[in-house]
This record gives sequence, structure tokens and C-alpha cells, in this order.
Amino acid sequence: MNATTADDRTAAFTERRDAGQLRRSSSDKMLGGVAGGLARSLNTDVTLVRVVIAALAVLTGAGAPLYLAAWLLIPADGEEQSIAAAWLANLQNRYR
Repeated sequence: MNATTADDRTAAFTERRDAGQLRRSSSDKMLGGVAGGLARSLNTDVTLVRVVIAALAVLTGAGAPLYLAAWLLIPADGEEQSIAAAWLANLQNRYR
């Protein structure tokens, strides 16, 4: 007999719905939450994503610039805009 409650089903649905959205994680982060957000979006382990980013950084030098770009372009959990979009909007409002 399955003893799941409506709250359990709602939480599972919310997790699945949020799993596809690319957002920087506010709870599973070491630096900017990029790896945590990618892992949640890809439905994989965050350690694997961190290892791939580190390998890209060491082997090709592309890991750090890609991480920085993702940090600037991917909005955080609960935010409507990314850091770059908010900065550009602020710049546009300042010079109107």
C-alpha cells in the first residue's frame, strides 16, 4: 500500500517542474550556484557537474570563462533577471 500524501505528491511535482528550468541554485552552491543549478536542470549529481567544470578549466582553460558567463547570464532561484540583464536594465534606465 502506498502511503504518499498530497503534500508529497505536490513536492514531487514541483521538483520535476523546477528540474527543467535553468536557474542558479541558492541552496546547493560553492561559488555562484551554477553547478548546482546545472545539476538540477540536468537531473544529475552536482559533483559530476563540478568535476566536468574543473576538468574543462584544467584541460582546456574554458571552465572558468564558461562558469563566469553562466554566473552572469543565468538568473538565480527566485530572481526574474540574470545579473547581466539587471545591470543592462539599470544602465538603460540611467541614460534615458
